[in-house]
Amino acid sequence: MVLQLFDTATRQVREFHPARSGTASIYVCGATVQGVPHIGHVRGALNYDVLRRWLVHSGLDVLLVRNVTDIDDKILAKAAEAGRPWWEWAATHERAFEEAYAALGCLPPSAAPRATGHITQMIELIQRLIDSGHAYAAEGDVYFSVASFDDYGALSGQRMEDVQQGETQAAGKRDHRDFTLWKGSKPGEPSWPTPWGPGRPGWHLECSAMATTYLGAEFDIHGGGVDLVFPHHENERAQSMAAGDPFARYWLHNAWVTMSGEKMSKSLGNVVAIPEMLRRYRPVELRAYLIQPHYRSTIEYSDAALSESAQGYRRIEQFLRRVRGTSGEVRVGEVPAEFAAALDDDLGTPQAFAVLHNTVRDGNAALDSSSDDKALELAESVRAMVHVLGIDPLSEQWAEHTGTEAEALSTLVDGLLADRQQARADRDFAKADAIRDRLTSAGISVEDTPNGPMWTVRD
Repeated sequence: MVLQLFDTATRQVREFHPARSGTASIYVCGATVQGVPHIGHVRGALNYDVLRRWLVHSGLDVLLVRNVTDIDDKILAKAAEAGRPWWEWAATHERAFEEAYAALGCLPPSAAPRATGHITQMIELIQRLIDSGHAYAAEGDVYFSVASFDDYGALSGQRMEDVQQGETQAAGKRDHRDFTLWKGSKPGEPSWPTPWGPGRPGWHLECSAMATTYLGAEFDIHGGGVDLVFPHHENERAQSMAAGDPFARYWLHNAWVTMSGEKMSKSLGNVVAIPEMLRRYRPVELRAYLIQPHYRSTIEYSDAALSESAQGYRRIEQFLRRVRGTSGEVRVGEVPAEFAAALDDDLGTPQAFAVLHNTVRDGNAALDSSSDDKALELAESVRAMVHVLGIDPLSEQWAEHTGTEAEALSTLVDGLLADRQQARADRDFAKADAIRDRLTSAGISVEDTPNGPMWTVRD
């Protein structure tokens, strides 16, 4: 089966065929680094990380560019409110985002360009648009003429009569639907020199310039959150194509993480910050929670749902460790056909996780019936699946990570099992049985193996 992806531009699922044989190119709209990242911010990065891993598994070389918006009205306002230089504020929060991505197992992007490092390319793009009649300078600003581009609205479905850019009306703007490419300088704000006067770039312009700088005039996939479809991605598409670039062949959009039905955002005050989340859950557990729902489905966040997901991940982890205890090394095998079909169907992670959990269930049943060879075969298949999903508990990355709750449980159970082993060595079988009964009543199953006792949390 060929990978199929839902393309926002055509509003249908399309077979994915890269522009250049053997290579997939992806541009993902990254963070506007105005504050500490929350789980709504990182969900998209995780979704596109899974897509990237699946493309690599399918035999493609992947170029993934994830930008950093480090100059923006919000950044300037936040920095001024805190009394700190705008560049220092942006750099501080850029590091926070990169740390969050790394903590949650995102592969490093092929490039992570900052907007402020690509002013020259932005000026060149503006000049191309002015020369072709799609942009105009006025009062120190430069605007894109929406009416000059006949295909405007094709991505988002916006009708020309309904277009509202969300920008304040300026003296030189010819049409309220036009959007800003370049903002003339204001006192106290950073600026760069241009043929139209000093100023700074508009948000939409930044991504068009950075995407084509690293991936070329035409590339495969442009990704981002569903909230970016309009105006950001509509305007990116318009200015890039008006300048003569084919631009993105597929447009992918991930849904929000919400609380109480509202998009998670700083303005709503319902933020679940990554540093706080990682004090409560292991990074791999948070990753599993955020990638299991379909990327186009909204996640309604709750502590209960995250706890349930974490318990499901621990069952995977415990099964693999159980097999390793009985059979030794568990290599990465082959993914089941059902798992591959799920991911080829518009990155169907819910179905992929269902295959994964069913395989774990069958593997535990094989262990319970002493079918160790069958259990090992299934464990190798499980490792292949969790490898693709980036949540392999036997990998070096996750083996080194423990969360407070999981670490506490492991310490307590291992300590009790050590006491039980000593009681058995002392032939105090009443004490040994009492410890086992205590663990059983707490939901811990203990199995005595040639390699020592193995414990799991019962379903």
